[in-house]
Amino acid sequence: MFIGHYAVGFAAKRFAPGVSLGTFFMAAIWLDLVWPVLLLLGIEQLKIVPGITAVSPFDFAYYPFSHSLTAGIIWSACLGLAYFICRRSPLSALVIGITVLSHWFLDAIVHIPDLPLTFTGEERIGLGLWNSALGTILLEGGIFVIGAGVYLRSTCPLDKIGRYGLLSLMLLLVMIYAGQFFGAVPPNESVVAFTGLSQWLFVLFAFWVDRHRQASAS
Repeated sequence: MFIGHYAVGFAAKRFAPGVSLGTFFMAAIWLDLVWPVLLLLGIEQLKIVPGITAVSPFDFAYYPFSHSLTAGIIWSACLGLAYFICRRSPLSALVIGITVLSHWFLDAIVHIPDLPLTFTGEERIGLGLWNSALGTILLEGGIFVIGAGVYLRSTCPLDKIGRYGLLSLMLLLVMIYAGQFFGAVPPNESVVAFTGLSQWLFVLFAFWVDRHRQASAS
């Protein structure tokens, strides 16, 4: 899942208006930010297998430290606690923790049974929606529309950056998502890892845009 995770980041702003959208984006994709680092270090493993699903050519052979349910719970607790220590806001810390953990449950819908439950990686689950390109688009697109809509209703622009910068961010996310259905298969695992790390740019983009918006009076 891709834009579905960002949708959760958008929607989370409604429940903790004092937290930047950039922080919520980081929380929503945190597991996917950790994973490329572990992949490059050789701690986790990925195989590129074109046709393994209708949507993704990736065989996630071993990634329990970034994408197991156990890891997701630990990462969510760590990020929530870190925010609480820095900002002393229990509600915001809770929303951030839930946003981090949401990543695993959304992935469980689309992945084939490759998501581990524990660090051993022996028990894996996945509902396999990636076997249907249309089903994936409908679900993830719907989630994105809802999440983005919640953010739009919860905030209002302070200037043109807040209005058109947000529009640009949304369009960019949708364009990149569409590209995965028509683009070429990555040549190797390193390219996949560095592409994953490039998502930090969306986090920075969201920080910038959110500074030019404020919580809506309604």
